[in-house]
Amino acid sequence: MTAIVIEPDVQQKLGILGGEASDELTDVPTVPATQSIQQGLRHATGFIYNAQQEGGGTTRLFKVLQTNACRYACKYCFTSCAIKRQRTTFKPDELATTFVSLNQRKQVDGLFLSSGIVPDADTTMEKMLATVERLRLREGYTGYIHLKLIPGASYDLVERAVELADRVSLNLEAPNQQRLSELAPEKEFDGAMWGRMRWAREMMNRRRAEGKPAARSLTTQFVVGAVGESDRELLATVERAHRELGLWRAYFSAFHPIERSPLAEQPAEDPTRALRLYQSDFMLRDYGFRYDELPFDEKGLLPRDKTPKQAWADHHLHEPVEINRAARHMLLRVPGIGPKSADKIIAARRQARLRDMAQLKALGVTTGWAAPYLLLDGRRAPVQLALW
Repeated sequence: MTAIVIEPDVQQKLGILGGEASDELTDVPTVPATQSIQQGLRHATGFIYNAQQEGGGTTRLFKVLQTNACRYACKYCFTSCAIKRQRTTFKPDELATTFVSLNQRKQVDGLFLSSGIVPDADTTMEKMLATVERLRLREGYTGYIHLKLIPGASYDLVERAVELADRVSLNLEAPNQQRLSELAPEKEFDGAMWGRMRWAREMMNRRRAEGKPAARSLTTQFVVGAVGESDRELLATVERAHRELGLWRAYFSAFHPIERSPLAEQPAEDPTRALRLYQSDFMLRDYGFRYDELPFDEKGLLPRDKTPKQAWADHHLHEPVEINRAARHMLLRVPGIGPKSADKIIAARRQARLRDMAQLKALGVTTGWAAPYLLLDGRRAPVQLALW
């Protein structure tokens, strides 16, 4: 008897490929450790993902996979070929038309396109690029596109991605080959992954120098807590990526087990750990800290009970910082003061001396964190004592 295979329609594909794409979390967790990541973020609504913008606010992304079929058996991943599940694929024209319809109805503002890998890197990348080319060249879409690079993709395909997308990214998944071999045994770190990111950065720089269109930023993502990697390992790789690749952002996805995967019985990682990694990355990227200043313990882990900046300040800020005289780099060392609030402090004190915490709060300072480390016009800032 001949088996009849009925291909899912567009709505069914959206349910499968949009739902599975939302499993890749890319925002900073802000929830207490007692809540799960899925409960706490609540950013995805089906295939529409409310991504946080750097300057505040959100943008609605159509976050979707080109296909959830994959040749790899990565131990943590929902697209792993080792997991039995319904597989489907968007044809490039079909996916482009679907996005245009959503965009015209003002349901989404941009596209975040990723994919499983089948049958190989180049075939997958070609299908993704065909989708984006349809949007850019035939539909005239000029809005935001974030395009995932496929590990091992050819040079010309990486260059085309850099030309067409606003942001490109490649998930390193692990901090080095040793950890990657435990997490995704068939993948190669240095060439297929790090090497493609290096290509992308070189292409971005060259095309901009030539006045040609190029992606504005390069990002990556790590799975945290699946194979015993330390925070020290992860942040050493992140620091190197900032330095060598001009990485814009690193994203950290706290491991959560997927049913029927090889790690299904492993407990989920505490979301607070991912939050501390984000905070440490901000310290490296925006606050002027060096990697060797981060407060790792003897196991290479960051504290969970306080921010890494608070842990550094408790150990190093033996004398309070005078808010009216401190240089910008010193203000950035104070917990609760970020780049924007530091600039506002410097501007405000040119007009008048700062003498109370209400003034600092109005400038965007998180005063509860900052107060223990500050002098206000020569006086200790008042500190709210803990109730217990």
